[in-house]
Amino acid sequence: MRISVDLARLRQSRPTELASRFALGAFITAAAGVIANLYGPALGGLFLAFPAILPASLTLVARHQEQEKARNRTVGVVRGRQAAALDAMGATLGAFGLAAFAFIVHRGSVELGAPLTLALATFAWLAVATGLWRWRRRRPRPA
Repeated sequence: MRISVDLARLRQSRPTELASRFALGAFITAAAGVIANLYGPALGGLFLAFPAILPASLTLVARHQEQEKARNRTVGVVRGRQAAALDAMGATLGAFGLAAFAFIVHRGSVELGAPLTLALATFAWLAVATGLWRWRRRRPRPA
């Protein structure tokens, strides 16, 4: 599968879908704030790092794929789940990149200064996420 940007797909989202993404993201962010108040900022920060709109996005990706297949008079449940799984895999690879970003910011912000640290951290995020994505594409698939 090739990664691409299709802005025409934005018009396919209904206002209720956008509202559900917003509401679920707000709920997850608020829950992280409650956890931070109860158990401290270190634990709350871990929960805040959770991609807040990922659950809503995964369900919407699956639903869109199922609807597209239904228009073609085929059952798209499996394809919807596969598309959501692929989206979740991309989010996981991005999360590893984010961990590399956080590690460099944590270690380098005092010694290197903010601009250089952020530049290095951004490069690390990009390198890790892209490297893992390329590695995943090259490894053999199970039969």
